[in-house]
Amino acid sequence: MATEQELSDFLKSVEKRAFKRSVYHVRNDEAALDIVQDSMMKLVEHYGHKPIAELPMLFQRILSNCTLDWFRRQKTRNALFSNMSDFEADDSDGDFDLLETLNTTDSSNQTESAESQTERAQVLHEIEKEILELPARQREAFLMRYWEDLDVAETAAAMGCSEGSVKTHCSRAVQALSKALKAKGIRL
Repeated sequence: MATEQELSDFLKSVEKRAFKRSVYHVRNDEAALDIVQDSMMKLVEHYGHKPIAELPMLFQRILSNCTLDWFRRQKTRNALFSNMSDFEADDSDGDFDLLETLNTTDSSNQTESAESQTERAQVLHEIEKEILELPARQREAFLMRYWEDLDVAETAAAMGCSEGSVKTHCSRAVQALSKALKAKGIRL
C-alpha cells in the first residue's frame, strides 16, 4: 500500500511527462492540464490504496481514458454547438504556441553556445511537429514506449490492445518520423 508521501512523490515524478503527452494528443495546453489533473485525482481517489509498484501502469491507463473522454466530450460539444460560432464575436487573439518549449534549468544548457541551443531547439520543434502529424494510435504508442519508457506489455495494457499492435504502431511511427525528418535534412 502506497503511503501519502510515496503517492505524492509518484505524482510529482510523472506530471511533466504526462502534461507533455497530453498536449501532443489534444493540442491545447489548458485541456491537457485538465486531463492530467483529472487523471491524478482519479488515481488518488480510486487507487491510492494500491502498492506503489502498480501505480505507473494504473496512471497510464487512467491518463489514456481521460484523454479519450476529452475527445468524446469535444465531439459531442462540437456536434451540439456547431452553429453557435456564427453568433460569437471574433475577439480572440489565438496567438499562442501549443508546444512551447519548457524552460529548463539544466546546467548542461548553460555551457552550450547560443547557436547550438537554437539549432537544438529548432530540431526539437521539427520533431514535435512530426510527432503531431502521426495518427493518434501511432502517436500514443510511440510516446508511451519512447517518451514514457514503458515496455511493450505495459504499453499494450495501457492502450487496451495487443502487444503485436503496439509493435506495429511503434514501427510505423518510427518509419514515418524517420522519413519525414530525413526529408527535412535532419539526421539523428
